Amino acid sequence: MASYRRAIARACEQAFPPPEHLQPQTLEGGRRETRAAYRKRLTKAEKAELATWRRQHSWHPHQLRHNAGTHIRRDFGIEAARLMLGHRSLDVTEVYAEADHQKVQDVVRKIG
Repeated sequence: MASYRRAIARACEQAFPPPEHLQPQTLEGGRRETRAAYRKRLTKAEKAELATWRRQHSWHPHQLRHNAGTHIRRDFGIEAARLMLGHRSLDVTEVYAEADHQKVQDVVRKIG
C-alpha cells in the first residue's frame, strides 16, 4: 500500500506543480538547487503555503475507502457499510462512512 500511496503522491506533484516561487529553482548552468538548499531558502511562511498547496492538490488512497463507505451507507445502510468495510464495530464504520445529511434535510422538509 505504501508504494501505491507514494505513486499517487508523485503523480499529484507532477500533475499539479506548486507555484513557481515554491518550486526548487534552476541555478546557473541548468542545475537544480539541492533539496537542502531548497529547504533552507524557503521561509516559514512559504513552507506553510507549500504544505497547504500540497493538501489542496493531492489525495490519499484511503479517501477511496471513505468515499465507498459513505456511498454504501447512504444506499444500503450502516450495517452493509460495516460488513463491506470489514469492521467489527459500528463505531469504526461511523468514522469511515459519513452520515447522509440529505436525509436530515428530507425529514425537515417533510415534518417542517
